[in-house]
Amino acid sequence: MKSMLTGRMRSKNKTLSSRKPFLLFVASLLCTAMMLPSIASAAYYNTYTTVAPIDNVGDITSAQGFDVGSVYAYSIKVNKNDTKAVIYRTNMSTGATTLMKNGDGTNYTTQLGHANDIVLSTIDGTHYMFVVTTKVGSMSLVKLKYVGDTYTKVGNYTIKLNGQDKLMTGVKITSKDTNNIHFLFKTGMKPEPGQIYFRGTLPLNANSGIIHVTEAFRLNIAGAKVNGNTIANIDLYANQGFGYHNNSIYVPLTFENISIVLVYRHISTASGTINADDNLSFRITSEAFPLFEIESVGIAHGNKLWFNTNRRTDPNTGHDGVHYFNGFSASQM
Repeated sequence: MKSMLTGRMRSKNKTLSSRKPFLLFVASLLCTAMMLPSIASAAYYNTYTTVAPIDNVGDITSAQGFDVGSVYAYSIKVNKNDTKAVIYRTNMSTGATTLMKNGDGTNYTTQLGHANDIVLSTIDGTHYMFVVTTKVGSMSLVKLKYVGDTYTKVGNYTIKLNGQDKLMTGVKITSKDTNNIHFLFKTGMKPEPGQIYFRGTLPLNANSGIIHVTEAFRLNIAGAKVNGNTIANIDLYANQGFGYHNNSIYVPLTFENISIVLVYRHISTASGTINADDNLSFRITSEAFPLFEIESVGIAHGNKLWFNTNRRTDPNTGHDGVHYFNGFSASQM
């Protein structure tokens, strides 16, 4: 009996041994299958549609801040010494674009500085626009009220970090509650050593005061991938504004005729240095324009990724516009 049992055990072990390569092969297939959804979810977008041109107004020729509402996109252009700015409103469905009027009777404003980025907000049923001016002091952030195609300045604020005035180059609102607006600001125009983000809070109906900010996180841009590859000369790229949507930021960078957009997730709990989402990236390489600079971005109107541009065929000929990336919908992410 013992001999028969031993024989059976040997036979069973031999069978298991012979099946081991097959089992390893099956395990390998299962691992590969588990990896496929991650690979398949990677997305890259590199074409765009122009919805409207944003024309120059006299010497006001440089596109800057941009944000999107539910119906309209808003774009700011400034002159070379940042002493004048105009605001355009573009219907995202029709492309109809209006040069907005200042409540003082002109079609321009002298109070927005470089107007590097803007964010829209509705408070108690009234529409407002907050503009970072890239200035320090009491005009660091300017608040405009707008009704239809007319705006009026109603507030301005000082931004401080550790008691010192702080210049900011980007702004978005991450949330509001019954008492406060919660901002995300950005400083720095180059990937290294800049791209530092800050959190700050402002009373909901305040039209003046100090916004005390604290550092939130920094971006790893050098290691970010576009279409699966890092960018060798990323240190030469410049960043302007940024977009915010569903706890993620969308960060545009430009080098000459190339603009990319990187995506960083889970912003509300982010700290230290954070990495871009390798499975979602955007790039436009323009053959028509030696300068193709995405200024800022926003998600709206079918969850498209919208943006405004400085586009140049030569230093004196601009073709700025409002556009969106083809094929992308934030609802799929």
